Amino acid sequence: MSTGKKEERGDSAEQVRGWFHARLPGGWFTGQPEILVDREEITVLGELRADGEPETGEGAEAGPEDEEDAVVAGRSRRFREETREARVVIAREAERLFGRRVSWGVICEGRKVMFTTLSIPVMTRLRQAERRVLDTLVDAGVARSRSEALAWCVRLVGEHEDAWLAALRDALRRVEKVRASGPRS
Repeated sequence: MSTGKKEERGDSAEQVRGWFHARLPGGWFTGQPEILVDREEITVLGELRADGEPETGEGAEAGPEDEEDAVVAGRSRRFREETREARVVIAREAERLFGRRVSWGVICEGRKVMFTTLSIPVMTRLRQAERRVLDTLVDAGVARSRSEALAWCVRLVGEHEDAWLAALRDALRRVEKVRASGPRS
């Protein structure tokens, strides 16, 4: 089973996570950030510390949800701007070491805000029945194209099969550890 650059460079997801946990400044997030690793991208996602009472702007008309949206947007933007230079240095170093792009995001008030992410084209072959599913989503206005319909399907599976996907990823991590501890040729 080929895992792309990871096997070529010998960098396991655990090594990447360890490097980031050691490299990231301690005051950025509450606890350890989540480091997600795939063949093309490393995503750093950390939870922001609470700032106390949120500031309110002109907010007499703004409801609690509008105010919370504004707090999330403001705190996320502030973190992004204040840490930009350091994040760029860390990302460049990681990209050179691991051969993958680095994306950043935060969790603020329980909401995920991504600053940068990659959008990678994925080629696939579909039979007529599968193409008809995508075409139905396009015809119904759920998606603008087959590509967008396929992405919608993948997101839907990801949202509704979290437990199964988490168990599968956990099993893959165990296989990776066993493989790494095997004999060297």
